[in-house]
Amino acid sequence: MNPLLSRISVDPNVCFGKPCVRGTRIWVSLLLDFLASGMTMEQILEEYPQLTCDDILAAIAYGAEMSRGRFVDLPGQSAA
Repeated sequence: MNPLLSRISVDPNVCFGKPCVRGTRIWVSLLLDFLASGMTMEQILEEYPQLTCDDILAAIAYGAEMSRGRFVDLPGQSAA
């Protein structure tokens, strides 16, 4: 298991159980959306100074881990 994943927490009493950076209420999905829209790590860290580079890498690692166990249908593509 990637040690960065210890930076992510899932608590049903925090943010409705959505995966967050440990000790914050910043959703993993928010960070992944920012990166997908073209924001750099530096820009995210400017907006959220309580985060570290490792927190953002942990969000990416969490997304990678989740993609191993679930497939998402994309528009215009058929299942293989």
